[in-house]
Amino acid sequence: MTRKIEIDGRVIEAGDGDDLLSACLTHGIDVPYFCWHGALGSVGACRQCAVKVYSGPDDTEGRIVMSCMTPVADVERVSVSDPEAAQFRAQVIEWLMVNHPHDCPVCEEAGSCHLQDMTIATGHNIRRYRFDKRTHRNQDLGPLLTHEMNRCIACYRCTRFYRDYAGGRDLDAFGAHDNVYFGRAEDGPLESPFAGNLAEVCPTGVFNDKGWSQDYARKWDMRATPSVCPHCAVGCNILVDQRGGRVKRVQNRYHGALNGYFICDRGRYGPLHVVSDARLLTPLINGEAAGEHDACAAAHAAVAEGAIGIGSPRASLEANYALQRLVGPERFFAGVSDAEAAMVRRIVAILRAGPAQIASLADVEQADAVLVLGEDLTNTSPRIALALRQTARGAERELAAQKGVPQWLDPAVRVAGEGRRSPIILATPVVDPLDDIAALALRRDPQAIINFGACLAAALGGVASADADANRVADILAAAERPLIIAGCSLGTAGIIEVAAALVSTLGPKARIALLPPEANSIGLALLGGDGVESAAALLERGAAKAAIVLESDLFERAPRASVERLFAAAKSVVVLDSMASETTARASIALPVAPFTECAGTFVNYEGRAQRFFAAVPSSEATPASWRRLDVFGAGDWHGLDALIGDLIVERPDLVGVADAAPDADFMMADGQVTRAPRPYSGRTADDRAGQFADAAPPIDLDGPMTFGIKGARGTAVPPALITSYKTSGHHSANNVTRFMEEVGGPLRGGDPGAMLLKAGEASLPDAPPSRAVEGDGLLLVPLHDAFSGWELSRASALLAARAPAPRLLLHPDDAALHGLTHGAAALVDGRLYPATVSLDASLPRGTVAISAGVGVPRGPLHRVRVEAAR
Repeated sequence: MTRKIEIDGRVIEAGDGDDLLSACLTHGIDVPYFCWHGALGSVGACRQCAVKVYSGPDDTEGRIVMSCMTPVADVERVSVSDPEAAQFRAQVIEWLMVNHPHDCPVCEEAGSCHLQDMTIATGHNIRRYRFDKRTHRNQDLGPLLTHEMNRCIACYRCTRFYRDYAGGRDLDAFGAHDNVYFGRAEDGPLESPFAGNLAEVCPTGVFNDKGWSQDYARKWDMRATPSVCPHCAVGCNILVDQRGGRVKRVQNRYHGALNGYFICDRGRYGPLHVVSDARLLTPLINGEAAGEHDACAAAHAAVAEGAIGIGSPRASLEANYALQRLVGPERFFAGVSDAEAAMVRRIVAILRAGPAQIASLADVEQADAVLVLGEDLTNTSPRIALALRQTARGAERELAAQKGVPQWLDPAVRVAGEGRRSPIILATPVVDPLDDIAALALRRDPQAIINFGACLAAALGGVASADADANRVADILAAAERPLIIAGCSLGTAGIIEVAAALVSTLGPKARIALLPPEANSIGLALLGGDGVESAAALLERGAAKAAIVLESDLFERAPRASVERLFAAAKSVVVLDSMASETTARASIALPVAPFTECAGTFVNYEGRAQRFFAAVPSSEATPASWRRLDVFGAGDWHGLDALIGDLIVERPDLVGVADAAPDADFMMADGQVTRAPRPYSGRTADDRAGQFADAAPPIDLDGPMTFGIKGARGTAVPPALITSYKTSGHHSANNVTRFMEEVGGPLRGGDPGAMLLKAGEASLPDAPPSRAVEGDGLLLVPLHDAFSGWELSRASALLAARAPAPRLLLHPDDAALHGLTHGAAALVDGRLYPATVSLDASLPRGTVAISAGVGVPRGPLHRVRVEAAR
């Protein structure tokens, strides 16, 4: 239901359940505010959004109200420009600025600061206060964030996000009155993997990105480029800022169906692996530095002898296709284990068959019952874990709505909702960070999780189970209107994927499903087909090819070491194309540097099957071209640009035609020209410089994207969503201005959220599941311990994330430890190798398992057993 409201003579339509401030912002009506946030709701803390409302046509006096606390249903006529309301707002900003240090020249936020925007919007420019200012001692909050409390205006956004929204507990408000302090009880790193969002949530410069502060460039001196996070399969949208060819920082890029206003710290700081010392910048021949000509000639000769191609789940869809085109589909393999390749292909088959609709993150938040099978979401797919924290509040919001409390009135919802929680059931091997919101947290080993899912499916089908937990969960899911099943690959067993599909099939059309592959383009790689490293090694051993081309992957991280060693032993030469140095590049016959995701354009396909385009934030150099350009030279195609490559791809694979719709092509133009990456006040050469006075005056040309590196070009709300480089509009420079780009607050972007869906439920039948195999052998089942900060190779290459990464861990149940002669703190051998962590005892761990930090000593691979024994 909508309601018409007259605002300063303009009539708008707004939802009857909306707040007045949201309605104004949705329609581009500027009302200054601080404490309100589109995801956090209204608290009325800052008093900055004052407007005058009138009770009816005969009311000439009106009354001052806070627009963020006023329901649309209560007003018919509003004035934002009323002199009394304007004067009220001016007084508010003046008292908020009383203790502010006015340190814009040295503040990182200057030029894109919401406090600056609102101060200017209210006309406040004279400081009458001449007394001592309140001062605070700042804290050391770890390697990711700076802390400058003297800039605080007490909007409470930081604690509302960190505690109420993200579930963190080590940041709070201390003190009272005009001496409120927002920080930790003591110095130390903020524990939440979402802490980096404080730098964007804060409307001033209290919290800022420490890495950016240490490698600083003014906001108006950086070019921003739309991109996609390469650090997990969710596909969060990001903006990459660079200056002088160096990436400086990453920020959230709003996507209504996926990340919304927030990203995780891995997505914010992980992309800085592109400026790390781990970059591969020089060609290598047998591990030694070589010239470009010699290395390319050697690689070309190796390919000419007959090669297989090994694709990568972190390389773009286009790069993988170029490699497949070069070697042929029958010689194209995935750079993961055979088991993982088969598992992700099975995910694609399940999603295409459509036992249920695929859940976006927006769908996750709307679910009313959730079952998580095996996934430690906070550490494998953090943004989904953050969404589940909002899902848990569904019952609370529903009860509050029954009492007449609107959802945007967040504190009142928390009180009226009486702490009710929508049921979230976790079935995981180890203690889960989401346990605090779970209605039921089950600790089961991977095989027991599969058995639990099977019992649950039977119970949903009407067959009571001997497992009381399965019967209880079946009742919860059956009663739900919007149940959701989440599963994934992190435990390395396809059985969990199969039982998830069986469950949603039993639940019927009301259910949603989210199946999570390991990496950013795992689904894209699976769409191209191909077995894994074991099959690649077997083909080489048969003599069907002599060389292997490895694309953007450290195989030793993604497949069993024995299989990778077989591949290296069987290949006459191994050619590696990568942007990062690794054990694989060091062992390769030839290693050629290529562009990382920040220096080329391409497509990632996320867990939904959504194809999303990323673009070059930094122009690539001839020394590090896009990997598909290297393959083009080897004979993969004849592509003058990315669009030509995509054209060949969709001709050969009509089922992937949506890739072309992921973003406008490179010749897209608007009335003002190409979309510009540069802000209006960008410090650069003028038009006169191009008369030959400066050799570097002309901006570089981007052949693969519809954006210019120059200053002149299109910007603003009319830019297609996939190409938005900034939320700045006239007079509004902070990220809070994103509301102008949305159809409605918290909704999709105007013109639709970026990306094109490649997978549609019901477009194919589901083949029979491959036969399941028991995990054979002696020893303990290996459970990988994932971590939100370290992740895999790219995450560990980021210095900022490395500084937050925990030490390796090895967990055993006390009974298993005693059985193997191990005690707490003892050194242990895992499959005969000394593990770099001592034993920790955990009685919550299922018997018969050992939990080991992922990526430390044990590569990713299928569920298997390992021998654990005391070191002698």
